[in-house]
Amino acid sequence: MTAIALEYDAFGRLVLTTPDGRKRIGVAPVRAFPFSAPSECISFCDENGREVYFLAETEGLPAPVRDLLESDLAKREFIPVILKICSVSAGAEPTNWHVMTDRGETRFVLNNEDNIRRMGANGALVTDSHGVRFRIDDANELDVHSLRILRRYL
Repeated sequence: MTAIALEYDAFGRLVLTTPDGRKRIGVAPVRAFPFSAPSECISFCDENGREVYFLAETEGLPAPVRDLLESDLAKREFIPVILKICSVSAGAEPTNWHVMTDRGETRFVLNNEDNIRRMGANGALVTDSHGVRFRIDDANELDVHSLRILRRYL
């Protein structure tokens, strides 16, 4: 089986060449399961949001194609990783969170504990009051103070 090819055209649009040789100009790759299976089930959608090609997994792609795909996906996906929980306000919900992420320090409001979900064995997904998602890859890698706070909510 021939692999797909990806490139940008002169106008900065992503061009997908499928294994049968068809070119799709201006596609947008979208992960079906960005947290639980980030390298599987990638849909390439046209400008109207319709799927024009489905990629089951990225493992078999040549490195340059996989790198370009990951780079393009990263431009659209904004999911900071929480590295440390500095503080959480006391009292009734909603609570104010002060955290350090891989993109810097930030504060947000968590409406209720239902906005924290377990992801896999040790991960978590935190969604703030504005719908911004924050990821914790492995709670066991957090410092003791952060882990103590997080365990109150999981």
